[in-house]
Amino acid sequence: MNYLIKYRTFDSLVEDIKLDLKNISSDSVIDPGVLIKVARRVNYDLGLKIHKTKEVVLEIEKGRAKLPDDFYLMNFALLCGSYRIITAAPQGTHIEDVSPEYTPWVDPLYCSDESNPQQPPCLIKEVPTCLDKCGNEYRLLQTYNQTVREYTMFAPIHFRKSDFIDCDNCPNIQMKTVDSAYIKDGWVYTNLDCGNLYINYEGDLISDDGDLLVLDHPMINEYYEYALKKRVLENLIMDNINVTTQYQLVTAEYRAARNNALTIVNTPDFSEMAKVWRKNRKMMYGKYYDMFSSFGGLSYKY
Repeated sequence: MNYLIKYRTFDSLVEDIKLDLKNISSDSVIDPGVLIKVARRVNYDLGLKIHKTKEVVLEIEKGRAKLPDDFYLMNFALLCGSYRIITAAPQGTHIEDVSPEYTPWVDPLYCSDESNPQQPPCLIKEVPTCLDKCGNEYRLLQTYNQTVREYTMFAPIHFRKSDFIDCDNCPNIQMKTVDSAYIKDGWVYTNLDCGNLYINYEGDLISDDGDLLVLDHPMINEYYEYALKKRVLENLIMDNINVTTQYQLVTAEYRAARNNALTIVNTPDFSEMAKVWRKNRKMMYGKYYDMFSSFGGLSYKY
């Protein structure tokens, strides 16, 4: 998925269904309360790629912190150290440009020089936030009205494995540190009495007003629409209403729409292919070159 992801509300999806099924549309036949679980199932079927990546700084008090209401799956987390407070009085239009630009977490321990393929990966001694290149300084800004906290020191924290953590990509599961935490019942429990915890997570598909969101894409919209139409016709059949012909037509189109939607979502983009290349390069280096690292007197020419 290398396109810009857009969303629309579940209510707009239901309105499109009513336009297509205008001959049988009524409040009793097309009930949003019945169809919302179908839309949630389609969101789950499409996977994590359609979710929004968000970040927040949590205030730890008495060893725990409340997770955001739209929290779905954690990508990585960092303990925030010391910070300085920046207070500015509002004056006219305020525009803030924070650098560097956020890029997905690639590797918490190593990074490589793309311009020199022969050079082995280098070890990062400190785990930074929002990593994009080696050797740069990073900062994290937390805004409270007109007060800004600027964090410049970070520390790793170990998280236990759970269903709320991405076990394949989250680096906090592999970290060996004295600070540990776990997630349970919408809260983060740590061995620290107080502090600040930065988490990068995948947000649930819910708007700021609490409405369910669905993906808005010309090819994937048909998957949502046919899934809802299929459920509407199934309910009519259960009520002994003869819509067998319509149901057979919708079922055939539903299967084709689902295959097309999953193909579009699961097609890797350039960044994902580059990540696979970096992992393969690191694995080959550890297999064929790193075995000779203990022999300091030997030198090898590439």
